[in-house]
Amino acid sequence: MSEARSAPTVLAIVLGRRLAALRDAVGFTAAQAAKQLRIAQTTVTRMEKAETSLKYATVKTLLEIYGVPQAEIEEFLVLLDHASTPGWWQGFRDVLPGWFGVHVSLETAATEIRGYEPGVIPGLLQTPDYARAVMDRGLPRMAPDILQRSVELRIKRQELLTREEPAPPRLWVLTDETSLRRPAGGAAVMRGQIEHLLDVADLPNVTLQVCPFEAGLHPGAFGPFTIFRFEIPELPDIVCTDSLSRAGYSEEKEEAALFREALGQMSVYAFSKQGTKTFLGDIRKELYL
Repeated sequence: MSEARSAPTVLAIVLGRRLAALRDAVGFTAAQAAKQLRIAQTTVTRMEKAETSLKYATVKTLLEIYGVPQAEIEEFLVLLDHASTPGWWQGFRDVLPGWFGVHVSLETAATEIRGYEPGVIPGLLQTPDYARAVMDRGLPRMAPDILQRSVELRIKRQELLTREEPAPPRLWVLTDETSLRRPAGGAAVMRGQIEHLLDVADLPNVTLQVCPFEAGLHPGAFGPFTIFRFEIPELPDIVCTDSLSRAGYSEEKEEAALFREALGQMSVYAFSKQGTKTFLGDIRKELYL
């Protein structure tokens, strides 16, 4: 039986799609490819969806069956070696559900991350103390050691915003005034969080906008979402929508376009990047009164 993986790297996802494209190009069904290898059809389809590990020998045989030139086979297998290297997030498997592992994998490889978080500060912009306060109120309740590991994971994710290689992604996030007004962990924690937002907002690759109460309802009021964009041709924009216990992922062009439109309209309701910094400065003054 093939080995299941908790969260594939984006390169593994891409290689799985390339396998499917190569199979389609020669007119093979997944069942026909599986018959050639004397394996289950589900194994072929799961490999193509990166739901299981891409085994070197199996992939090599498939490429040969599909008539791929030797030079291209060798190039594919080199990429497979890189794809098989565990992502950094695998070190947090004890606190990282598989559904969120996919989120972190996409986040790490994206060149642009756009999204909306209505009730709390977006995770990529949280301080450790704020993150701890938020997760300590979440369900199911966490034991102290699990809570600490979860905070460490959240802070580790933020390193992508200031990394040197590859270039950090462009981050454009909107949040509501509610997230700034709702106390989390006490006044000192909120002061530290606001100070951090002011610092992060100065990063050239980060755009933070706040939707004020006075703006009223806006298209994103239904819930949080994230849009991931990649430079890899095989990966279209991927939309992630969050709920209490899981996340949904969609690559449908129409749905991605709908969320992009919603975010664009919301940005009109929100303060500009500079206006948001001014607003944050005003809230900081209130917290020091």
